[in-house]
Amino acid sequence: MAKIHEIPAELRKDEGKGASRRLRHADVVPAILYGGKEQPQSIQFVHKDVYMASQHEWFYSSIIDLKIDGKNQKALLRDLQRHPYKQRLLHLDFQRVSENEALKIRVPLHFLNQEKSPAGKTAGVLVTHELNEILVSCLPKDLPEYIEVDLGNLSVGDIVHLSDLKLPAGLEIPELKLGKEHDVAVVLAKLGKEEVEEAPAADVAAAAPAAPAKGGKAPAKAPAAPAAPAKKK
Repeated sequence: MAKIHEIPAELRKDEGKGASRRLRHADVVPAILYGGKEQPQSIQFVHKDVYMASQHEWFYSSIIDLKIDGKNQKALLRDLQRHPYKQRLLHLDFQRVSENEALKIRVPLHFLNQEKSPAGKTAGVLVTHELNEILVSCLPKDLPEYIEVDLGNLSVGDIVHLSDLKLPAGLEIPELKLGKEHDVAVVLAKLGKEEVEEAPAADVAAAAPAAPAKGGKAPAKAPAAPAAPAKKK
């Protein structure tokens, strides 16, 4: 199970756009906590605390312990609004987590040993990561912070599909239940080719000036048009 991270929060009494603006001016981030059998709660965070947490990968894929006025509430981040150009968080949405209910969440992939693999050691081979995270279903106790993908045996021409991933115990990939067409590629290893665009031969010939024959003279210039006769006075 992934480590549970704790972030302090407080209940928020004032609601509405005006109240949210006042909170942001005071370096406080408004948020909502919903889900489970309880009513939605308006909460707030000190901007520094939640902004520092948002710089870590676990903030987006791990269970977070929200310590609201001294009481802990396990939750998952479901939505985050950022300022368009400032390093500011504007609003957060959290969903309560029940220990006995399966949840669906995207978990990041960590790729290992790519450089040591046969594909990684072969010149001209391009290894692409088609997916950097996947949607999984599991109980909260089985949720990992990330899933490791070992590419140590990756060879040229190999394709790693969703069904090839080695998942920790308790995890499922819901997409694989929808049919083979959903078993998409995660990693591709193929030879990279540089495409060089060449001008057609006909265009090159038309653009080049005509060369004189060997030992001959250069082609004569076209005669100038005769001058118009002068008018009699």
